[in-house]
Amino acid sequence: MDKETRTGHAVVFPGMGPTRFEDVARFMVINPQARKLVAAADERLGYSLIDRYRDTEGDYSEYAQVAFLVNSLALARWAESALGCETTVCVGPSFGNKALAVHSGALDFADGVTMTARFARVLDDYFATEHREAVTLSFARTPPETLRTVRDELDAMGEWHDITCQVDDDFAMLTLSRSRLEWLQTRLRALGGLPLYVMHPPMHSPAFDGLRRRIEDEALAGLRFSDPQVPVISDHDGKLLTTGAEVRELILDGCVRAVHWPDALTALRDRGVGRLFVAGQDALFGRVSVATRNFEVTAVDPRLALRPQRRGGAR
Repeated sequence: MDKETRTGHAVVFPGMGPTRFEDVARFMVINPQARKLVAAADERLGYSLIDRYRDTEGDYSEYAQVAFLVNSLALARWAESALGCETTVCVGPSFGNKALAVHSGALDFADGVTMTARFARVLDDYFATEHREAVTLSFARTPPETLRTVRDELDAMGEWHDITCQVDDDFAMLTLSRSRLEWLQTRLRALGGLPLYVMHPPMHSPAFDGLRRRIEDEALAGLRFSDPQVPVISDHDGKLLTTGAEVRELILDGCVRAVHWPDALTALRDRGVGRLFVAGQDALFGRVSVATRNFEVTAVDPRLALRPQRRGGAR
C-alpha cells in the first residue's frame, strides 16, 4: 500500500538525544498537558523537576531523562487534541520505550517517572565501573556491504564490537572500545561513510547483561505492568506486543538487544499506518529516509506546540 492509502496513525516516541533546557522550558510551563504532567512528576519525585533540570549539567542526567519522558508524553497528548492524531499503534525506539509504556496504558504515569529516574541512576552507576571504555558511534552513508568490511576488519584485530542500532539501510550505530574509535572514524571516511556522534553511556549490546539484571532488580522493582490499551510495536524486531509482561520485557531487553528501526517501520506499514506523529525532540528517527519515504511524518516538538494553531488543527 502507498502511504496515501494507509490511514492509520502511529505515535513515535523517539530515542533521547541532547536537549537544551532553554529549548523546552517555555513549553513545560505554558502547555497545559506539560504543566499537568510536570506537577504530577514533582509529586512523585519529591522535588521540582524544572529546577533540577535547569541547574544540573549533563545531557543524560536523571532530571534530563525524566523531563524528556514528561515532554514526550505531553506532546503526544497535545497531538491527539490539537492535530487530530488518532493513535492506532505506538512505537518507541530506544529511550522512547519508557514513554511508550505509559502512553499505551501498560504503566501508570507516576510509575513511569519512578522507573525513568531509577533507570538513570542505575545507568550512571553501572557504567562508572563496568565497560568504562565502551562508546557508541553513529554513522551514515555506510551501506551493508561497507559495514561488513569494517566489521570483518575489527574481527581480524580481535576487537569486540556490536551493531547496537540499525537506523536505516545505510545508517547504523556501532559500539566498541574507545581505543578503536579513531580508527573506526578514519576507516569509515576512507570507505565513503560519514561518522557522526559519539555517545556515552552506550546501550543495546548483549555485553550489558549485567545492566539488564540491575534494571530489573532496581529500576523496575515493585512496578506493575498492565496489558496495553494501545497496540505496541517492538523497536527490536517489529513484533506486536499485547501484554504487560511483553512491554516490561521490551524495556529490559533495550539494555541488550539492538534497535532495528526499519523492521519496526515495516510492521507499522503492514498495520496500515500512513502517518507518524513523532512526539518529542527528535533529530533522527523521524528524519531518516526509511521513515520519510514511507510515511507522512509530523514532528511534534515544543516549537510546534507553542505555535498559534489555525482552526481545525495544524498539518
